[in-house]
Amino acid sequence: MVCCFTISVLSPFDEALPMAVGTPIIPELPAIAGFRAAATACGIKKNETLDLTLVAMQAGTSVAGVYTKNRIVSPTVTLCRDRLKEREARALLVNSGNANVSNGPQGMLDALSNGKTVADQLGVEDRQVFISSTGVIGAALPVHKINAAIPGLVENLQPGNWLQAARGIMTTDTFAKVAVRHSQIDGTPITMVGMAKGSGMIHPNMATMLAYLFTDAAVSSELLQTLLNRAVQLSFNSITVDGDCSTNDTLMLFASGAAPHTPLADEDDPRLAPFAEMLNDLAMELAQWIVRDGEGASKFVTVQVRGAQDETAARQVAMKVATSSLVKTAFAGSDPNWGRICMAVGSAGIAIEEDLIDIFLGDVQIVNRGQRDAAYTEEQGQAVMNEAEIGITIDLNQGEAQATIWTCDLTHDYVSINADYRS
Repeated sequence: MVCCFTISVLSPFDEALPMAVGTPIIPELPAIAGFRAAATACGIKKNETLDLTLVAMQAGTSVAGVYTKNRIVSPTVTLCRDRLKEREARALLVNSGNANVSNGPQGMLDALSNGKTVADQLGVEDRQVFISSTGVIGAALPVHKINAAIPGLVENLQPGNWLQAARGIMTTDTFAKVAVRHSQIDGTPITMVGMAKGSGMIHPNMATMLAYLFTDAAVSSELLQTLLNRAVQLSFNSITVDGDCSTNDTLMLFASGAAPHTPLADEDDPRLAPFAEMLNDLAMELAQWIVRDGEGASKFVTVQVRGAQDETAARQVAMKVATSSLVKTAFAGSDPNWGRICMAVGSAGIAIEEDLIDIFLGDVQIVNRGQRDAAYTEEQGQAVMNEAEIGITIDLNQGEAQATIWTCDLTHDYVSINADYRS
């Protein structure tokens, strides 16, 4: 059962933020064997807004992770990368409202302190606790507030408490981003629930984006990592809001192994296909919701490049169009200025042949073999640009490769949100 409804804004702001492109969809989120979750307001954010989430996991939970490629990172990212080598997770702690970045050695000491408090309260080892932070960069982490709230979180851990957990990781998001998928392995039902946050500073290779996926399937950590690396390319590394790559990007996948099927450990196992499909599909949905909730966004834009010589070239052109400020502001103003799309294609840094290029705005062809299509009218382009969801298709006519990137427009509201973020 899936329900759609309007969600109240839960953010560090006192005023309402612009809502997402499309109606947020909150599915029924089932409990998953091996996981319990809780969230609380520990005082990082204003107005007693949820800002701390804890997920506890049963012994033997497998784990995989992908993190930011920014050279400046939160110590929580460093910690997660190191602990990932242990290949077992017992807890995930996420605070929102403070990124714990550029705080010197104290930042790592604070992250270690939070992790130790969780470990002590749950009776697990420090190395089995994964930690994330998101929010303002350069502000000291209120480590004592977080530590003081952890015993209460442990006391309130509940199966299926995913929506509250998702709200606890939000920053400028206007709604909690959650999704669920069901499948089977050996006839045994398996479930995966995902939660994500992200609204600005969104750009591969990952972005101010946190995403956590939880499943009861029995899959080795090594195989989880292989599958997650593939899934991220199709989803979170194929979105962009503003072109900025964050210091804290984190995507993690946890598998409790509670489902009673023979464990998956071999990449060539044919039973792996439904699990991989479930993972890819769920990750793609969460990634697209991040774009739909892009800061100030009023339009959701799909940029597809086809006919490229290879996938790298296709992605490069698609990303150039999707990140062009001139293209994105044209969408914000509903201006069918197709010359900006041509400009972006030509500046993508790959070898192209102008007289081969076809460009479509929705179903309307605007460029035919490198020049304005003879049948195109401004009224046709305007009708497409007035829509909330828009597709751009660029055919390079040089090969068979293709790529798709999802983005949003760049509006006055984006500037206002980011100008006022700390005030």
